[in-house]
Formats: sequence, structure tokens, C-alpha cells
Amino acid sequence: MGFLSGIGDLVKQFAGNSGTPATGEQLTQLAGAVPQSSVAGGLAEVFRSGQTPPFAQLASQLFSNSNGQQQASVLNSLITAAGPGVLAHLAGNSSSPLASLLQGNQTQITPEQAAAVKPEEVQALAEHAEKADPSIIDKLSELYAAHPQLIQSLGAAAVTIAVQHIAKSHEASKA
Repeated sequence: MGFLSGIGDLVKQFAGNSGTPATGEQLTQLAGAVPQSSVAGGLAEVFRSGQTPPFAQLASQLFSNSNGQQQASVLNSLITAAGPGVLAHLAGNSSSPLASLLQGNQTQITPEQAAAVKPEEVQALAEHAEKADPSIIDKLSELYAAHPQLIQSLGAAAVTIAVQHIAKSHEASKA
């Protein structure tokens, strides 16, 4: 069976709600064969699903498993989405590395600075950012779409939801 034939079989399997859990390997295969926007859509579906933990918790988990550059991109996106009122509130916690960065009125977080931020702080920031700008889900999905191995770190339910969404989107685009 060729690569494209295998992808076609994979799409058919998951577009039809087979009930079979997806594997990380299947997600990686599919992510390599579809546009990155499809992977982003799958991750956004994971973030919005009632079958997974809340967005902020998942964002924090992805942050924890990311490299410094990815962490900086996530923090910069969350800070932009949260807005100045939320940032002023969060900056009030003087013991937090994130608060120290926010108090300095810094506009861009570097990878080195991002490495000092605790996942709990990212979760709190993500909660505020989602309330202030719900499109942050789509923005973070786009950031992580190029990294299916990180999406795998969210667990089997998340991988299955992402693969099903990607497969259904791919099938719909062919129709």
C-alpha cells in the first residue's frame, strides 16, 4: 500500500466515526498529508471539545512540552489577546516570573524569558485571554499545527478528536 493510499484509508476510517481511537503516528501521517490549516482546525476542535480539559489547561500542557521559541510565541499571543486590563491585574503578583515581565512593560517575551514562566501562570493567562479574545484558540491552534508531536502530548482523546476533525474536513473538501 502506497503512502497516499494509506492516507486515503486513514481519512475514510476517521471521517466515518469508526469509534476507533487514533494514534499519534496516525496524526503525524495525516498532518504530513493535509494543509497545515486542517491540522489547526483539528487542534481548535480539541480546544473547544467538551471531551477534553478546558482550553487554558491544554494550552498550559502544550506550553510545558514546547521549546523556548514556541513558548515565547505562545506567551506573546496570549499577552496580546488578554489586553491591558488583564495584564495589569496579572502584573500585581510580584513573586511570579510572568508578573515581572509584565511589570517591565515588555512588548515581546524572548525564549529565555519564556522558559522561566510556570505552566500555572500560562494557564491563568490563557483563561483570561480566552475570555478577552476567544479567537486566541484559533491563533494557538495555528502556532501548534506544525508540531503534531506536541499535539500528541495532550493524550489519546485529543489525538482522536483532532484526527477525526482533520479527516472529516479533508473528506468535505473533496466532495
